[in-house]
Amino acid sequence: SSGPPKRFPVAAVDDILKDVLGSYLREQPYEPARCRDMVKDIAEVIKARVKDLMIPRYKIVVVTHIGQLNEQSMQIGSRCLWDPASDTFSSYVFKNTSLFALANVYAVYFE
Repeated sequence: SSGPPKRFPVAAVDDILKDVLGSYLREQPYEPARCRDMVKDIAEVIKARVKDLMIPRYKIVVVTHIGQLNEQSMQIGSRCLWDPASDTFSSYVFKNTSLFALANVYAVYFE
């Protein structure tokens, strides 16, 4: 197999993550119910914008999380099985004064 005909555009996806998280959350205080709704909306918008890049033969999976920013340091681990030659992901963390948001975009290549 020759692998993907087109490299996954990580930089373009990173720009989408920064733009979407920033525009949704810049002024947003941490409110659990509101953030639960927003996390779904944000994931949908990210997925739609990544799909607009028209990258052939990749399945796109978007995982977003919003949490309260407090004194505790925050670590989220994410692991999955994949082929490092063709599968890839972009990750971005946004913070404002009261919340943090994490968005991961996984792109899984299908032969």
